[in-house]
Amino acid sequence: MSTSETSVSAIRRVGVLGAAGRMGRTTCDAVVAAPGLELVAVADPSAVGDEISGCTVLGGVVDLIEVGVDVVVDFTVADASRASLPVLAAAGIHAVVGTSGLDEDDRVSLDAAFSSSACLIVPNFAIGAVLMQRFAELAAPWFDTAEIIELHHNGKVDAPSGTALATAHRMAAASSDWADDATESETVAGARGGAGPAGIRLHAVRMRGMVAHQEVVLGTTGQTLTIRHDLIDRDGFMPGVVVAVLGVDGTGCTVGLDALLGP
Repeated sequence: MSTSETSVSAIRRVGVLGAAGRMGRTTCDAVVAAPGLELVAVADPSAVGDEISGCTVLGGVVDLIEVGVDVVVDFTVADASRASLPVLAAAGIHAVVGTSGLDEDDRVSLDAAFSSSACLIVPNFAIGAVLMQRFAELAAPWFDTAEIIELHHNGKVDAPSGTALATAHRMAAASSDWADDATESETVAGARGGAGPAGIRLHAVRMRGMVAHQEVVLGTTGQTLTIRHDLIDRDGFMPGVVVAVLGVDGTGCTVGLDALLGP
Protein backbone atom coordinates (compact mmCIF):
# COMPACT_ATOMS: atom_id res chain seq x y z
CA MET A 1 0.00 0.00 0.00
CA SER A 2 1.21 3.46 -0.85
CA THR A 3 1.23 5.86 2.09
CA SER A 4 1.16 8.99 -0.04
CA GLU A 5 -2.24 8.79 -1.69
CA THR A 6 -4.50 8.89 1.36
CA SER A 7 -3.74 10.89 4.47
CA VAL A 8 -4.48 9.59 7.94
CA SER A 9 -6.88 11.86 9.84
CA ALA A 10 -6.25 12.85 13.44
CA ILE A 11 -9.23 10.86 14.74
CA ARG A 12 -10.34 7.84 12.76
CA ARG A 13 -14.05 7.04 12.73
CA VAL A 14 -14.30 3.27 13.06
CA GLY A 15 -17.05 0.78 12.27
CA VAL A 16 -17.03 -2.91 13.18
CA LEU A 17 -18.65 -5.73 11.19
CA GLY A 18 -19.39 -8.90 13.15
CA ALA A 19 -19.62 -6.82 16.30
CA ALA A 20 -21.63 -9.38 18.28
CA GLY A 21 -18.99 -12.11 18.00
CA ARG A 22 -16.27 -12.64 20.58
CA MET A 23 -13.58 -10.88 18.55
CA GLY A 24 -16.02 -8.21 17.45
CA ARG A 25 -17.04 -7.29 20.98
CA THR A 26 -13.44 -7.22 22.19
CA THR A 27 -12.50 -5.04 19.23
CA CYS A 28 -15.31 -2.59 19.96
CA ASP A 29 -14.06 -2.15 23.53
CA ALA A 30 -10.46 -1.74 22.32
CA VAL A 31 -11.42 0.93 19.79
CA VAL A 32 -13.31 2.87 22.47
CA ALA A 33 -10.21 2.80 24.69
CA ALA A 34 -7.64 3.65 21.99
CA PRO A 35 -6.35 7.21 21.52
CA GLY A 36 -6.90 8.44 17.98
CA LEU A 37 -9.91 6.20 17.33
CA GLU A 38 -13.64 6.74 17.71
CA LEU A 39 -16.16 3.90 17.53
CA VAL A 40 -19.09 5.36 15.59
CA ALA A 41 -21.02 2.33 14.30
CA VAL A 42 -21.26 -1.44 14.72
CA ALA A 43 -23.13 -4.02 12.67
CA ASP A 44 -24.16 -7.64 13.07
CA PRO A 45 -27.33 -9.13 11.56
CA SER A 46 -27.65 -11.50 14.53
CA ALA A 47 -27.94 -8.68 17.08
CA VAL A 48 -29.69 -5.76 15.39
CA GLY A 49 -30.98 -3.28 17.96
CA ASP A 50 -28.73 -4.48 20.78
CA GLU A 51 -26.14 -2.16 22.28
CA ILE A 52 -22.41 -2.90 22.10
CA SER A 53 -19.80 -0.51 23.50
CA GLY A 54 -22.28 2.36 23.47
CA CYS A 55 -23.44 1.83 19.88
CA THR A 56 -26.76 0.42 18.69
CA VAL A 57 -26.11 -2.61 16.48
CA LEU A 58 -26.99 -2.04 12.81
CA GLY A 59 -27.67 -4.60 10.11
CA GLY A 60 -24.74 -4.49 7.74
CA VAL A 61 -22.04 -2.72 5.78
CA VAL A 62 -24.34 -0.23 4.03
CA ASP A 63 -25.52 1.01 7.43
CA LEU A 64 -21.92 1.65 8.50
CA ILE A 65 -21.26 3.63 5.34
CA GLU A 66 -24.37 5.74 5.91
CA VAL A 67 -23.20 6.64 9.43
CA GLY A 68 -19.86 7.81 8.01
CA VAL A 69 -16.76 5.78 8.83
CA ASP A 70 -13.10 6.05 7.85
CA VAL A 71 -12.16 2.44 8.61
CA VAL A 72 -14.19 -0.75 9.00
CA VAL A 73 -12.87 -3.72 10.96
CA ASP A 74 -14.33 -6.97 9.61
CA PHE A 75 -14.62 -9.99 11.89
CA THR A 76 -17.27 -11.98 10.03
CA VAL A 77 -16.89 -15.09 7.83
CA ALA A 78 -15.28 -15.43 4.42
CA ASP A 79 -18.47 -15.34 2.34
CA ALA A 80 -19.73 -12.28 4.21
CA SER A 81 -16.38 -10.55 3.73
CA ARG A 82 -16.43 -11.30 0.01
CA ALA A 83 -19.77 -9.50 -0.18
CA SER A 84 -18.95 -6.56 2.11
CA LEU A 85 -15.41 -5.63 1.11
CA PRO A 86 -16.17 -4.60 -2.50
CA VAL A 87 -18.90 -2.32 -1.11
CA LEU A 88 -16.36 -0.64 1.17
CA ALA A 89 -13.91 -0.37 -1.74
CA ALA A 90 -16.52 1.35 -3.90
CA ALA A 91 -17.20 3.81 -1.08
CA GLY A 92 -13.49 4.60 -0.63
CA ILE A 93 -13.41 3.30 2.94
CA HIS A 94 -10.39 1.51 4.43
CA ALA A 95 -10.86 -2.08 5.64
CA VAL A 96 -9.01 -4.11 8.25
CA VAL A 97 -9.95 -7.77 7.85
CA GLY A 98 -9.62 -10.42 10.55
CA THR A 99 -11.86 -12.92 8.79
CA SER A 100 -10.37 -16.38 8.20
CA GLY A 101 -10.64 -18.23 4.91
CA LEU A 102 -9.74 -15.54 2.36
CA ASP A 103 -7.21 -16.78 -0.19
CA GLU A 104 -4.78 -15.38 -2.76
CA ASP A 105 -7.51 -15.06 -5.39
CA ASP A 106 -9.45 -12.90 -2.93
CA ARG A 107 -6.38 -10.77 -2.29
CA VAL A 108 -5.80 -10.18 -6.00
CA SER A 109 -9.45 -9.26 -6.53
CA LEU A 110 -9.45 -6.90 -3.55
CA ASP A 111 -6.17 -5.32 -4.62
CA ALA A 112 -7.87 -4.26 -7.84
CA ALA A 113 -11.08 -3.19 -6.12
CA PHE A 114 -9.44 -0.97 -3.51
CA SER A 115 -8.28 1.74 -5.91
CA SER A 116 -9.08 4.71 -3.66
CA SER A 117 -8.67 3.15 -0.21
CA ALA A 118 -6.77 0.29 1.38
CA CYS A 119 -7.60 -3.22 2.54
CA LEU A 120 -5.36 -4.89 5.12
CA ILE A 121 -5.97 -8.61 5.64
CA VAL A 122 -4.45 -9.79 8.92
CA PRO A 123 -4.30 -13.57 9.50
CA ASN A 124 -3.20 -12.97 13.10
CA PHE A 125 -3.33 -9.73 15.08
CA ALA A 126 -1.13 -11.03 17.91
CA ILE A 127 2.20 -9.24 17.62
CA GLY A 128 3.95 -12.24 19.17
CA ALA A 129 2.56 -14.45 16.40
CA VAL A 130 3.91 -12.08 13.76
CA LEU A 131 7.34 -12.31 15.37
CA MET A 132 7.04 -16.12 15.54
CA GLN A 133 6.61 -16.18 11.76
CA ARG A 134 9.66 -13.95 11.28
CA PHE A 135 11.76 -16.20 13.53
CA ALA A 136 10.60 -19.33 11.65
CA GLU A 137 11.47 -17.69 8.33
CA LEU A 138 14.91 -16.78 9.65
CA ALA A 139 15.53 -20.32 10.94
CA ALA A 140 14.28 -22.17 7.85
CA PRO A 141 17.54 -22.17 5.82
CA TRP A 142 19.39 -23.83 8.71
CA PHE A 143 17.10 -26.87 9.01
CA ASP A 144 15.87 -29.51 6.56
CA THR A 145 12.66 -30.73 8.22
CA ALA A 146 9.82 -28.78 9.78
CA GLU A 147 6.26 -29.27 10.99
CA ILE A 148 3.69 -26.78 12.21
CA ILE A 149 1.11 -27.57 14.87
CA GLU A 150 -1.65 -25.02 15.39
CA LEU A 151 -4.12 -25.34 18.26
CA HIS A 152 -7.37 -23.38 18.58
CA HIS A 153 -10.70 -23.33 20.40
CA ASN A 154 -13.24 -25.84 19.15
CA GLY A 155 -15.40 -23.12 17.59
CA LYS A 156 -12.90 -22.35 14.83
CA VAL A 157 -14.44 -23.58 11.59
CA ASP A 158 -11.45 -23.57 9.21
CA ALA A 159 -8.25 -25.61 9.28
CA PRO A 160 -5.38 -25.11 9.09
CA SER A 161 -5.34 -21.60 10.45
CA GLY A 162 -4.34 -18.71 8.24
CA THR A 163 -1.35 -18.12 10.50
CA ALA A 164 -0.10 -21.70 10.10
CA LEU A 165 -0.43 -21.57 6.34
CA ALA A 166 1.23 -18.16 6.13
CA THR A 167 4.09 -19.43 8.30
CA ALA A 168 4.61 -22.41 5.99
CA HIS A 169 4.63 -20.17 2.90
CA ARG A 170 7.25 -17.90 4.44
CA MET A 171 9.45 -20.84 5.45
CA ALA A 172 9.12 -22.41 1.99
CA ALA A 173 10.12 -19.12 0.38
CA ALA A 174 13.14 -18.85 2.69
CA SER A 175 14.49 -22.32 1.86
CA SER A 176 13.96 -24.94 -0.83
CA ASP A 177 16.18 -27.54 0.85
CA TRP A 178 13.59 -29.68 2.67
CA ALA A 179 13.98 -33.43 3.17
CA ASP A 180 11.31 -35.75 1.77
CA ASP A 181 8.83 -37.34 4.18
CA ALA A 182 9.68 -41.03 4.51
CA THR A 183 6.14 -42.01 5.53
CA GLU A 184 4.75 -44.60 3.09
CA SER A 185 1.46 -45.47 4.79
CA GLU A 186 -0.85 -44.19 7.51
CA THR A 187 -2.65 -46.65 9.76
CA VAL A 188 -5.04 -43.80 10.55
CA ALA A 189 -5.77 -41.51 7.61
CA GLY A 190 -4.40 -38.02 8.17
CA ALA A 191 -2.07 -39.05 10.99
CA ARG A 192 0.79 -37.17 9.37
CA GLY A 193 -1.27 -34.02 8.90
CA GLY A 194 -1.60 -32.17 5.63
CA ALA A 195 1.30 -31.39 3.31
CA GLY A 196 1.60 -27.63 2.93
CA PRO A 197 4.04 -25.50 0.94
CA ALA A 198 7.34 -27.32 0.25
CA GLY A 199 5.82 -30.40 1.91
CA ILE A 200 5.90 -28.81 5.37
CA ARG A 201 3.36 -30.77 7.42
CA LEU A 202 0.50 -28.85 9.02
CA HIS A 203 -1.45 -30.21 11.98
CA ALA A 204 -4.63 -28.64 13.39
CA VAL A 205 -5.95 -29.23 16.92
CA ARG A 206 -9.43 -28.05 17.97
CA MET A 207 -10.16 -28.25 21.68
CA ARG A 208 -12.21 -26.67 24.44
CA GLY A 209 -10.17 -24.46 26.74
CA MET A 210 -7.79 -23.21 24.07
CA VAL A 211 -7.72 -19.81 22.37
CA ALA A 212 -4.93 -19.64 19.75
CA HIS A 213 -1.55 -21.37 19.88
CA GLN A 214 1.10 -22.42 17.38
CA GLU A 215 4.33 -24.41 17.42
CA VAL A 216 6.88 -24.49 14.65
CA VAL A 217 9.24 -27.45 15.11
CA LEU A 218 12.36 -27.52 12.93
CA GLY A 219 14.90 -30.31 12.86
CA THR A 220 18.22 -31.29 11.36
CA THR A 221 20.95 -33.74 12.27
CA GLY A 222 21.51 -33.70 16.02
CA GLN A 223 19.21 -30.82 16.94
CA THR A 224 15.71 -29.40 16.90
CA LEU A 225 14.33 -25.92 17.40
CA THR A 226 10.80 -25.20 18.67
CA ILE A 227 9.26 -21.75 18.26
CA ARG A 228 5.94 -21.39 20.09
CA HIS A 229 3.41 -18.64 20.58
CA ASP A 230 0.47 -18.82 23.00
CA LEU A 231 -2.43 -16.42 23.04
CA ILE A 232 -3.96 -16.68 26.51
CA ASP A 233 -6.84 -14.25 26.01
CA ARG A 234 -8.40 -12.41 23.07
CA ASP A 235 -7.23 -9.15 24.62
CA GLY A 236 -3.81 -10.20 23.34
CA PHE A 237 -4.98 -9.47 19.79
CA MET A 238 -6.01 -5.92 20.55
CA PRO A 239 -2.67 -4.06 20.34
CA GLY A 240 -2.33 -5.45 16.82
CA VAL A 241 -5.90 -4.48 15.92
CA VAL A 242 -5.25 -0.90 17.04
CA VAL A 243 -1.96 -0.77 15.10
CA ALA A 244 -3.80 -1.96 11.99
CA VAL A 245 -6.70 0.48 12.29
CA LEU A 246 -4.38 3.43 12.88
CA GLY A 247 -1.95 2.37 10.16
CA VAL A 248 -4.06 1.17 7.23
CA ASP A 249 -3.59 3.73 4.48
CA GLY A 250 -2.99 4.26 0.78
CA THR A 251 -4.58 1.95 -1.79
CA GLY A 252 -4.68 -1.73 -2.70
CA CYS A 253 -4.73 -4.87 -0.60
CA THR A 254 -1.90 -6.29 1.49
CA VAL A 255 -1.61 -9.13 3.98
CA GLY A 256 -0.15 -9.04 7.48
CA LEU A 257 1.01 -6.59 10.11
CA ASP A 258 4.69 -6.81 9.16
CA ALA A 259 4.86 -3.56 7.23
CA LEU A 260 3.31 -1.67 10.13
CA LEU A 261 5.71 -3.13 12.71
CA GLY A 262 8.87 -2.03 10.92
CA PRO A 263 12.00 -3.97 9.92
